[in-house]
Amino acid sequence: MASLKGKVVCVSGAASGIGKATAKHLFSLGVNLSLTDNRKEALDAAVEEIKTQPLADGVSAAPKVYARVTDVRSSAAVNAWIDETVKTLGGLDGAANLAGVVGKNIGRHDVTDLSDEEWAFVNDVNLTGVFYAMRAQLRAMKKMGGGTPRSIVNAASTAGIAGNAKNANYSAAKHGVVGLMRSAAKEVGRDNIRVNCVAPGVIDTPMVQTLFKGLADGIEKIVQEGQALGRRANPTEVGKTIAFLLGEDSSVVTIDGGQIC
Repeated sequence: MASLKGKVVCVSGAASGIGKATAKHLFSLGVNLSLTDNRKEALDAAVEEIKTQPLADGVSAAPKVYARVTDVRSSAAVNAWIDETVKTLGGLDGAANLAGVVGKNIGRHDVTDLSDEEWAFVNDVNLTGVFYAMRAQLRAMKKMGGGTPRSIVNAASTAGIAGNAKNANYSAAKHGVVGLMRSAAKEVGRDNIRVNCVAPGVIDTPMVQTLFKGLADGIEKIVQEGQALGRRANPTEVGKTIAFLLGEDSSVVTIDGGQIC
């Protein structure tokens, strides 16, 4: 994936899980990174871990890493993160918007049981946060112009393709991310900017591990048996897919050149 070497990519949710795994893989490919999360200590630790990654063949020097604590629920904070990314790293070629949360009552509350606070929290992070980030990123990318190929990848979910019972707030947010991606892809494709989503299932992340601990015994086994591979994917596998979508090798995903987004 030589096309990514020397590029500037920002990653949200970089302190753990898929975000950190994606950042580690991108670093190894020689990508200059702007990383953010809302947890300073976890982000600082992740940055140190990321910087220890071995470099891929053809990458002779360690890329730059800029990190900033950001609450993606704040448009002002997100705008400041992207502005500083461009100033510090000299531009913006790609973005992976991966910050996300699950509801504290996932698997327990029907739609009729969801509180206003539960609904707002999950949607503010998982949908509005992606919107704030993508809006700021697209503004920066369009301002730079020049016809350089650029790419944004957002975190959707299998819950954004098929509904999940007792998970309405999360499922609604992820369906929203898919719709947001489809609209944006149609708007900026002619600016040589691609917008895609990944829709992970149950990935072996700290968030998922914590989730299973709070659910009924046997749920984890049932979920795993429903997967064709018979196992959960790991964050690195998802990160490599995201890297592919960020690179120019994926220039005509979805194969039809975006006729149907």
